[in-house]
Amino acid sequence: MVSLKVQEGLAKAQENPVIGYKSLLSSLDDFSPPEARSTDLKAITDNLFAASHGVVTTKAVLSDLISVLKNSQNYESWIDVGTHIVRAISSTPSLSSSLVDQASALRELIATAHESNEDFLAAAKILAEIPLDSSQRRVSDREKAQIWIRIVRNHLEEDDSTTAETYLNKLKNVMHKVGDTDPEMMLHFKLSAARIQDSNRQFLQAASSYHDISFSPSIAEEERLHTLSMAIKCAVLAPAGPLRSRALGRLHKDERSAGLEEYGILEKMFFDRLLSSDEVEKFAQSLAPHQLAKTSDGSTVLARAVVEHNLLSAGRLYTNIGFDELGLLLGLDGDKAEETTAKMIEQGRLTGSIDQIDRIIYFEMGEASGEHGSGHTTAQVGKEIRRWDNNVQALAEDVERVTDLLQAEFPEFVATQIAV
Repeated sequence: MVSLKVQEGLAKAQENPVIGYKSLLSSLDDFSPPEARSTDLKAITDNLFAASHGVVTTKAVLSDLISVLKNSQNYESWIDVGTHIVRAISSTPSLSSSLVDQASALRELIATAHESNEDFLAAAKILAEIPLDSSQRRVSDREKAQIWIRIVRNHLEEDDSTTAETYLNKLKNVMHKVGDTDPEMMLHFKLSAARIQDSNRQFLQAASSYHDISFSPSIAEEERLHTLSMAIKCAVLAPAGPLRSRALGRLHKDERSAGLEEYGILEKMFFDRLLSSDEVEKFAQSLAPHQLAKTSDGSTVLARAVVEHNLLSAGRLYTNIGFDELGLLLGLDGDKAEETTAKMIEQGRLTGSIDQIDRIIYFEMGEASGEHGSGHTTAQVGKEIRRWDNNVQALAEDVERVTDLLQAEFPEFVATQIAV
């Protein structure tokens, strides 16, 4: 119920609206208890719009009303009263176009309250209602960037990278104009871009972005180490191949990495060592839900990354291996091991060839280029066998040459020791 003093103040305010409403709002703390404050402010709003005082008076009173609401530091009141005022503005066509600034300020206030309550989707929606390209209101590039970056971050908190990316693309059009003068906003932009790449499973790009951010002097040391940790996680999850090897190399060279929990798996991957299931399981516990999501073939992103890494490691240990034996090593059946190998060779992430008749995979020494189709060797199936033949032939020729030398120097010894 509306306070009696407020009712009396509203009656007096009609004589001189600007002074009357201002006086009422400034003395509200004296007679409007906190539990009745929202009701009283909504009553003042209803009275203001019902009286039709005109644009100038309404603007002045609304500015005072918003100031009182903001100073209350009551987030629930910000949402309740703020939403009520915005609706009142929207339902008054004769004034709505002239009160765009006030409506925008209220929407930002409501969004802040939603963010404090961790209702990020509601915050993003109310911020999206702020007109940034209206002909009735000039909005600077900096103001646009501030609103869009908040929308992006709120959608990312809801794991909605698709909508977040839409607003990030809008940001790209203005960041080059405001980023140089606002390092903090540029940092938020880069971090949001990295998080979107991460959510979209563009792990190589995300690893690079996170690593760059980890050097920023604008954030605390703890945050820098956190972004470095995120860079390592993304590099581990990236598709195995020369590009990931280079990313792992940069992170391994970073002296700060040695102090992180993820350093163990980083080091093993960098040196192409096989990963055990216990190490993988421990690493999985530190990943975000989207990093553990299942791929189209039913496996997780981490499981696929580990299989591909162990396949590369096997290529360092063996010159050739059977389908079934490789499957045991990778935790797959023989056919799946062949399919994974063929895919990596075809994508240029592994060099070798496959003999499907004898069910043998031949690995080539050296690193793949990473280009599509470059994993196929110029020689076809059987090249390794021919190389072995050549080695055996060379060894036999060496033995024959030594025998001839012995025959020339010690014919009697050779006659008694070597049967013809």
